[in-house]
This record gives sequence, structure tokens and C-alpha cells, in this order.
Amino acid sequence: MLPAHFIALMITLTHFNNRSFLLNPFLIEQVESLPDTTITLTNGKKLIVKESPEEVGRIMTAFLNKITLISGLAAEEGVHRCSKAEQ
Repeated sequence: MLPAHFIALMITLTHFNNRSFLLNPFLIEQVESLPDTTITLTNGKKLIVKESPEEVGRIMTAFLNKITLISGLAAEEGVHRCSKAEQ
């Protein structure tokens, strides 16, 4: 099983054989409907997934919101820790 911090940096998508897989979303260059949803990665590799381009967009938005929230919480905690250290 993968560590939770590793999984948190991935999105889950589905191959056409109904098997789920994790993808590093920072590798996505574009998402097209050709007519199947085709994801082109930054290395040129193409993946065909069951999710529609709109679903992939929603998954990406949720992922970005999650990492923004985590980043904000970490920043707040860092400020809080610094202020305690100064006391």
C-alpha cells in the first residue's frame, strides 16, 4: 500500500477496463475528447480514461483546492509555531 502523503499528491482516474489508477496531476498537459477522453502528459504519453473531460476538470479542481487548503493550514501552523517559539 502506498503512503498516505504519496496518495494525497495524486488523482484517481479509471482505465476503460474499469481499473482505477493514480496519476500525478502535475504531469497533465491537456485533456481532450477524441471522442474518448484522452489525457496528454508532459512527456507526450497519452492515456485514455473513462471520465469525461469535464469530470477530469472537476477532479483537478478538487485536487488543487485540497492542496491549497493543506498549504494554507501548513503556513498557519508554521506562523503559530514561530510565535510560540518566540515566547
